[in-house]
Formats: sequence, C-alpha cells, structure tokens
Amino acid sequence: MKYVVVSGGVISGIGKGVIASSTGLLLKTLGARVTSIKIDPYMNIDAGTMAPTEHGEVFVLNDGGEVDLDLGNYERYLGITLGRDNNITTGKVYQHVIEKERRGDYLGKTVQIVPHLTNAIQDWIERVANLPADDSNEKPDVCVVELGGTLGDIESAPFVEALRQLRRRAGKDNFIQIHVSLVPLIHDELKTKPTQQAIRDARSAGMSPDLIACRCERKLDRATMEKIAMFCQVEPEQVIGVHNVASTYHVPLLLEQQGFLKVVSDLLKINHLEIPASLVTKGQTTWHQWQTLTTSQERVFDEVNIALVGKYVSLHDSYLSVIKSLEHSAMACRRKLNIIWVDSSSLEDSARETDPQAHYKAWHDVTTADGILVPGGFGTRGTEGMIKAAHWARTKSVPYLGICLGMQIAVIEYARNVCGVTGANSVELNESTSDPLIVYMPEIDKVNLGGTMRLGSRPTYFQENTEWSKLRSLYGSHRSSIDERHRHRYEVNPDYIERLQSAGLHFVGKDDKSERMEIIELPDHPWFVGVQYHPEYLSRVLAPSKPFLGFVASASGVFGQIQKLSQAHESDLANGVANIII
Repeated sequence: MKYVVVSGGVISGIGKGVIASSTGLLLKTLGARVTSIKIDPYMNIDAGTMAPTEHGEVFVLNDGGEVDLDLGNYERYLGITLGRDNNITTGKVYQHVIEKERRGDYLGKTVQIVPHLTNAIQDWIERVANLPADDSNEKPDVCVVELGGTLGDIESAPFVEALRQLRRRAGKDNFIQIHVSLVPLIHDELKTKPTQQAIRDARSAGMSPDLIACRCERKLDRATMEKIAMFCQVEPEQVIGVHNVASTYHVPLLLEQQGFLKVVSDLLKINHLEIPASLVTKGQTTWHQWQTLTTSQERVFDEVNIALVGKYVSLHDSYLSVIKSLEHSAMACRRKLNIIWVDSSSLEDSARETDPQAHYKAWHDVTTADGILVPGGFGTRGTEGMIKAAHWARTKSVPYLGICLGMQIAVIEYARNVCGVTGANSVELNESTSDPLIVYMPEIDKVNLGGTMRLGSRPTYFQENTEWSKLRSLYGSHRSSIDERHRHRYEVNPDYIERLQSAGLHFVGKDDKSERMEIIELPDHPWFVGVQYHPEYLSRVLAPSKPFLGFVASASGVFGQIQKLSQAHESDLANGVANIII
C-alpha cells in the first residue's frame, strides 16, 4: 500500500480537502485504485451532533456514517464509496483503545499515547486503506490521508507521531507528504516567511514534507517558488502553486499543468504497480470528460438563479453538498449558477416589523428567482418562512425542490392551503399541534442524539401509475426502485396520506414497506418535487443527482431537452454526463 498524507500549516481551511481529492483524481488517471481517509482531531465520536454553522455540513455515507464534509469531496472527485471508518476522530480512537484496555487486550501494561494509541492509529489506517472503495471490489493501490486542522495543534500531536511512524512502517517509495501552506499577498508582494516557519514546525514534529502546495491569491512566480524550495529544502518542482481559480474543479487541471502528477508518481514509483490496461483507459476517459466539462464552463454566459431558502445561510459550508449538486447540474445544463442566499426567518411576517429591509429583500430574492430550493435542517427557527416560500413556488409555477425538511415543509403547506387543514404542522415544530402532518418515527431514540436517526442508503420504490413523474423519467424508466442516502428523525404521518393524495399531492416513491413517504410530486407543475432522502450526497461532477438535475433544468427552461437526452442515453447517464451536455 502506498500513502499520500496531506497536512496543513499557517491557518486551517485553506483547501487541504480539495488538494487531497485532486491528488487522488490525478492518480486515478494513471489507472491506480485510490481510497481516502480523513483524520479529524476533535473529541467527538463523529460529526453527527455538531452544529452546521460551526463545522459545516454533516456528510452521510452509505453505511450511515455521519462524517466530515471532506469525505464528500473525496467521493465526488474520485467516484468511490467510503464508510464510517474512513473518518478517524480522536474520540473514535480513544474509545477504541479504552475498549481494548477494558477487555484486557494489553495484558496488564500501562496504556500510553506512545505506543498504544499511535499503534492503534496506524493499524486503523492500514486496515481501512486496504478496503475496496469502488465497484471492482479490488484492494486500492494508494490511500490519500488528510490530517485535519493545522500542524502544531496540541490535539493533532498523537496523529502526527503516528503518521511519522507510518512512514517507516510503509517503507521506502510508499509514503509521501504534501504540506499545504499559505503564501499571503501583502502590499502586492507574496510573502514566504509563514510557509518557511510552517515547514520548520513540520520538521520539528518529525514530519518531512515531500511537496509543498502553496495557496495564494495570484499565480506563484518562479522566483518565489525557488525561494521556498531553497529555504524549505526541496527541489523547485516540488513546490506547487495553487492560486485562486474560477472553481475548485479547476484545481486538478492546475496541478496537472505544473507537473504535479509526474512528481508524485515518481516519488511513489507508481510505474512499478501492475495496473490493468482497462483501468488506465477508464482513468484517461474520466480525465478527458473532467477537462471537457470544467473548461466548457468558461464559455457559458446564460445564468440560472436559484434561491436557497435555509436557516444556516450564515455559513455556506452548512450546505456544501447542496451547492456542489447545484453546480454539477448547472454544468450539465450549460448554465452559470447564481445561488441567492435567503435566510428563511426574513420571509416571516414578524421580520416585517423587526427588520423590514431584510424582509423585503428576502421576498424580492424569492419572487425573482428561477427556482426555489428548501434544504434540510432541524428546529423551528425560520420554518414558517420556508412554508411561505413553498407556497409561492407552488402557486406561481416556480420550480421547487424540497429536501428532507424541505419536503416536509411542502407537505405542510399543501395540507394547510389546499386540503384546508389549517392547523397542519410537524411535531418537531409544535409538539401540541392539532394536526400532526409530520411525526417522530417510532423506532428513533429520543434521548441519545448521536447516530440515532434513520441513516444511510435506503431503497425507495416508485409506485404504480407514476410513469408521468418527471423525476422518475430522469432516474430511468426501466427502474422500479432507487437507493439514496437518508438522515432524518421525522416522517410524513401515514394517517393523512389518502387525504393529501386525493387532493392532488402524489406520493411517487415510498419505502420497501410502503409505510414511509419518500418522494412527493405535483403533475401539473413545471417542477414541484420533494424528497425525504438527501440526493446531494450521491451527486458527482460527471453524474449529477437526478432531483437536482431536473430542478436546475426546469429553472433553466431546458428540462425537455435534458429529459429527452436522459431517456436516449440512460446507460450514458449511469457513467457520466459528458455525452449529454446540452
């Protein structure tokens, strides 16, 4: 097994995840099988109980793992399927070691950070790195490991020591480290001192970077690269400039243009691997599609304006996978995406008195948008504003997509304004509501919050006489069921289904027992769809999520073309969209 460790210095949040994902993508162009691991030094067992406004979105995997958002980047870029063990946290590792100690696995020894914790980290990495991550079911050749946080943080110390030891354990030509550092631009001059200090700190901790990825506002000039190389004891070709680009999808192209892949493959001796010719061809085809799709966006001028009506809009990373899914679909529809961020609280009547300027701006944004999207969320804040947005979309024939809470909101709005159930609400929003349209799922733990929701990949079955469904046509007319990832505690109350359906709200998809409502859709609307699952978790650059693709295509006025192309190229859709871009 070969390892690529990506660490960061100077500041956090400078793009380690994108660089790690881009590295994996480029290695796949050589035919190498790649998997990924993210190390998060926080004490939480997983990301499930974290506020999205603090840490960004919680990404959900097929096995129900609630993990860091960077694992979403890995899956989107590499086209792989990861599991909960691909995300290592301090809490997980300590829990693992303590459980072993309680069982007596250490035979009476004093359990210490070194060697017991560091050995456990190395064993965990080696075990997970060898798990298949793609459809081939073959063991990966390379594992990209991202160390979260900033090198030098006290909570990272055990992981840094474990990775230092892992270099020796992996052996020569099987381990490289990429250190991502900030090169700030001050008074129009690129400053290298922070990077020099970051590399000194890395070496003092026992880590020896093989490549330095320099994040900067503008293109790194040759003189600056040579200066960094000289003071950081690497060759100039081992200094890579990663300046700001139009989108993160351009980062792999930027790295490839600087000879990054050759340096990495030479250091890891990738050419010594026995790689089947079919994988090389597949990797090259994927790379060609990636280049075609990303560069074609530079020649696109038509915009599509999407109002994202949410409650966590103060931190856009709270909806990272939703943003990426919209981007994937906009690229497929040859549109420039313009996301209009709308705080749902500002749409409520109370905001007219407390903050009239924000209230009227929010309503202007909603009423002038090409499409309205209400994503998932928890709690009561802003939900009445979401209901008003759903009402506008339904009555004004504006394309609407509701995800998880957004679907529940659409059901409540329909019940109130079409079925005459004026007290319709969710027990999450009002425990004493007279008409509980949305209820707690009976099997859910109401006390322990971590990892107790309905999580992971679950099947949805299309119902009889739903061939008219626009969404179903995009998934493929031959398919009777789909698998999508879930994360929710509440569901549509079965007692109201017949009344809602008879009033025109169709439940197109249900679970395997026909007890849980998975998809709602209005037949006489350009696009009014709600899904209980989270389709954003499975969207890929070359294979956009179908609910998002239909939504963006409808908002762009090109749904008919996308629908025809998807029906004509159902097999192509399963592999990518490069051949059906309109």
